[in-house]
Amino acid sequence: MSQVSIEHVWRRFGPQVGVADLSLSIEDGDFLVLLGPSGCGKTTSLRMLAGLERPSEGVIRIDGRVVNDVSPGERDVAMVFQSYALFPHMTVYKNLAFGPRMRRENKAATHAKILEVAATLGMTALLDRRPSELSGGQRQRVALGRALLRQPKLFLMDEPLSNLDAALRGQMRAELVSLHRRFGITTVYVTHDQVEAMTMATKIAIMFEGRLHQMASPATIFDDPVDLRVATFIGAPRMNILPGVLRRTEESLVAEVLDAAIALPPGLDVHPGVTLPASVSIGIRPSDIAVARAGSDARLAATVDFVEPMGSETFVTLRRDGHAVTCRASGRSRFDIGELATMTPDARFIYAFDPDSGAALIDRATLASSYDPQTRRAYA
Repeated sequence: MSQVSIEHVWRRFGPQVGVADLSLSIEDGDFLVLLGPSGCGKTTSLRMLAGLERPSEGVIRIDGRVVNDVSPGERDVAMVFQSYALFPHMTVYKNLAFGPRMRRENKAATHAKILEVAATLGMTALLDRRPSELSGGQRQRVALGRALLRQPKLFLMDEPLSNLDAALRGQMRAELVSLHRRFGITTVYVTHDQVEAMTMATKIAIMFEGRLHQMASPATIFDDPVDLRVATFIGAPRMNILPGVLRRTEESLVAEVLDAAIALPPGLDVHPGVTLPASVSIGIRPSDIAVARAGSDARLAATVDFVEPMGSETFVTLRRDGHAVTCRASGRSRFDIGELATMTPDARFIYAFDPDSGAALIDRATLASSYDPQTRRAYA
């Protein structure tokens, strides 16, 4: 297990900047997911941790030791690649044994460890097969097993599940989380898949265009995004963004959106330096808008524009005043295109962002302490 510190690290490729002023701290036993779209710098950051690339500026420390000039083999890290990187002419057993043999480890001890790791990953019956005789999931298990055999200070994983089908990805996610809980090895995991990040990470670091925007727990990333880019990147369907006004009354903050005035819960306030009233971008997640057939609240009536049945839930897109708003309903709900429906936003989870900078304007720290993030239910 290991602590990692990345301090003001830059990686330049000629005039192009791959990673810009990256600073983050990874605690012992963390499962940190680097999340972002393609080209955001997450894999470059991982390669610098592994020693496969050298920072242009800044310092990388592992357990307090500066490793900028330390070779990959001397960093005591294990990396799992997207492409598995198995020797095609070797059996699973020989693929697993290759690393220990190169490190001249005791043969008997290595044999016992291989059998233990194979049993842990459900690969005992596969030890005599070659990679060409394995499925994608089985090959990924071999790659993970090879990393586990080393018992490194740090696991580095570069989109290891992206080549698997959806069902197998779900299974492997659960297995990786289980292995992390069992061995407790500090892990840095790169992905562009927010489902992987939300279900596996103890912390998520979201990057755009080489820069870190927010690093926090999955619940905090979802419920208290630092800016508009983070808010719209996390969550499927994406957060609804609508023009509006944020103003203050004697009792509370009020968000004016879609010709309706919605009072936010007491205790919420804007960040220091924000002047009200202000024209803002109002954000509301589909999961925080209840939708029903036309009722008495005519202020939030809208026309059903699109319906997406997903089985356990249904996403309904409503159109009001030229704006589309996606809401989540029960999977057994039935809506017809063109009919009138009403929407009721959860006022606790209405967000406001600066239209120019994208910065979040509402300080949600007080609210976050008053509800359970697992159930999103306010405490009595």
